[in-house]
Amino acid sequence: MKKMILVTSPPACGKTYISKQLAKSLRHVVYLDKDTLIPLSNRVFAAAGEEINRSSEFFEKNIRDYEYETIVDIGVEALEYDDIVLINAPFTKEVHSEETLERFRNKLRAKNAKLVIIWVVTSPVVCHKRIIERNSERDTWKLEHWDEYIKTVDFSIPEPLKRLDAGHDLLLFYNSSDEEFEQSMKEILPRLEDDI
Repeated sequence: MKKMILVTSPPACGKTYISKQLAKSLRHVVYLDKDTLIPLSNRVFAAAGEEINRSSEFFEKNIRDYEYETIVDIGVEALEYDDIVLINAPFTKEVHSEETLERFRNKLRAKNAKLVIIWVVTSPVVCHKRIIERNSERDTWKLEHWDEYIKTVDFSIPEPLKRLDAGHDLLLFYNSSDEEFEQSMKEILPRLEDDI
């Protein structure tokens, strides 16, 4: 059965590295990264005369949800041409919404494909260190307002993902150390390739 894999977690848990390593190891996979849409989104900020701030009310209202719907729709289309689509994106709101997850699952059912969600488990201390190390412009506001920002981040596994009857698979990828990463890769890769 074809699969759409969403690699998701709060920011700086290691999604991008994990996603790329999984994609390199899997056969018949299309890799998509939602960050590819950021230059387009930045043009929306500029056209509207708004400061580029991906934590702003403007971003939430006019850009954010469209980025997610677009990357999922591109992934659904890609399943016409290969067996696995792996999407690297936080999906922070989507994984907390049963309605949104069901919409994704319905899109995939139409392609005879299954939704697989990989939730990356990483400690907040490790995430803070990684945000500093990656030195990205998009993290400026987060680092300057760290105490305020971190209160808005929920590191627990979202309840809708835990529902075993929901019609998706949930895999936990532990990533607070190199040892955890290696062990998670060994355990998860075979599960992603079964029944393809």
